[in-house]
Amino acid sequence: MKALRNTRQDAGEPGGSGVESNRDFDFTSADFERIRALIHRRAGISLSDHKRDMAYSRLARRLRTLGLDSFREYLDQLEARNDTAEWEAFTNALTTNLTAFFREAHHFPILADFVKRRAGGPGAQPVSVWCSAASTGEEPYSIAMTLVEALGDRAAREARVLATDLDTQVLAKADAGVYSFDQVKHLSPERLKRFFFKGTGSHSGLVKVRPELRAMIKFEQLNLTDADYGLRTTFDAIFCRNVMIYFDKPTQAQVLTRFEPLMKPDGLLFAGHSENFTYVTQAFRLRGQTVYELTRGAAGSAAPRRANDAIGVPA
Repeated sequence: MKALRNTRQDAGEPGGSGVESNRDFDFTSADFERIRALIHRRAGISLSDHKRDMAYSRLARRLRTLGLDSFREYLDQLEARNDTAEWEAFTNALTTNLTAFFREAHHFPILADFVKRRAGGPGAQPVSVWCSAASTGEEPYSIAMTLVEALGDRAAREARVLATDLDTQVLAKADAGVYSFDQVKHLSPERLKRFFFKGTGSHSGLVKVRPELRAMIKFEQLNLTDADYGLRTTFDAIFCRNVMIYFDKPTQAQVLTRFEPLMKPDGLLFAGHSENFTYVTQAFRLRGQTVYELTRGAAGSAAPRRANDAIGVPA
């Protein structure tokens, strides 16, 4: 992203006005601080100073769309009006969605071995996995493919993947399950043939997830900073990868506390490659490379849940 910050001093510097020029709109230090406060309150995201240009670039599009003249006017309207759609657009603009099929590949063999042991144990129940930052769908579809390969088609049909994200735009793309061939080019020919349809004619260069794989996944919007997720099941594993880096430590601790009663005994929590929960909570202990397990064998003090409880949020 091209920086445009060098033509006028910032308010934090001696003699600075707080306004940066060479832009379509004035963007003051006060504007950025308001944005930081609003997105933290709304989504738990802590925007660092170096995200200032990103915030301007993405939200300037909203000002142009709405025909507004300043960030102050936009933020005043955002706070004054209970406009759910605009709050959603504001949040979507400031969230980052970087993902790929089988990203951080070392996690998926661990998941495969784990669910095979669970499925083969006494009183085995259908496997359930929560992907808490689904983005455009590559991660939950990778989880579902892993379950099919580990459990076989028949057992995998009973398995369920809950895929949630804060950003409704990326969830819509995930739900559609359509990708460019460039996005799946690193998958093996066997996986491509087993799990995708290849587009032809006007859809040449695209692939679409097969319906039997898509049927394993439920896509829902969910904000990880909400006090109550409203979920009605417990999970064998939770993927929360490359999300916590956007939260401050108190928010991380709150999220992990909410995860604990949602996990089945001895459940696994998968983190991103640059995330470390060891000093954030005592509820989980490190089991392997960015893989955690519950510190105690029982899922907190939560009451036992029925095995066939539906994954989802209340209607």
